[in-house]
Amino acid sequence: MIRHRELFASLFRRDLRAKYKGSVLGLAWTLALPVVLMLVYLVVFAVLWKAQATDTEDYWLFLLCGLPPWVFFATSLQGGARSLVENAPIIRKVRFPRQLVPLSVVATEVVAFAAMTAIVLVLALWFRPESRDVAWLAIPLGALIVVFAAGCALVAASLNAIFRDVEFIVTAVLLPWFFLTPVLYRLESLPGAEERPWLVDLIHWGNPVTPAVEAFREPLYGGGLPPVADTIYLCVAAVATLALGALIFNAVDDRIASEA
Repeated sequence: MIRHRELFASLFRRDLRAKYKGSVLGLAWTLALPVVLMLVYLVVFAVLWKAQATDTEDYWLFLLCGLPPWVFFATSLQGGARSLVENAPIIRKVRFPRQLVPLSVVATEVVAFAAMTAIVLVLALWFRPESRDVAWLAIPLGALIVVFAAGCALVAASLNAIFRDVEFIVTAVLLPWFFLTPVLYRLESLPGAEERPWLVDLIHWGNPVTPAVEAFREPLYGGGLPPVADTIYLCVAAVATLALGALIFNAVDDRIASEA
């Protein structure tokens, strides 16, 4: 990305413009869409579903603080999976580092992620005074989540270029994955958590997105430092997925132009 930063910047601008091409608000949708999405979740789960009846104080803020990492991860993975196939005409004509294609898709999603993070950061500072000293930690944690999502996008993009089923598998898996990620609930408040602690551990450590959500939300909502175990897990997952993405991409790079 550093060596070919001009090409990467060009791909990023192209993807960002294409995303909102023909719209009246244009790039303003980068802020409008996250706000609308957050409001939809808020109305459905905190108002209609009456989820605030749980013992979670300020449940609406608890929900909003968990949404940015998940929404960013899901959209990056989905968009990254189909990025090489959608850009097949360019890939076949020009030789360039093809990793830049899925990475540019992730970069466009970073814009919405940053907007959502800014919103919850302001809300946390206003409604949770105890968070004012540590809320800023959401920013470096968000950067780690970006690295993690970039690695996952590289894996999905490279595999989907060879096996078209990957794109559909990703789409099908994301919905149950969302409900297995503690965005709507606390891990310790799961039904049967005391009787089945192994199930809580499985959702916590078997789902790589859970530590990201838990670490990101704690300084914003809980007003404390992100849990050490979750932070270490996120750091390792970010490096490991990026390395795995690079490894798989390099392994299939020669086939991408012909298969995409």
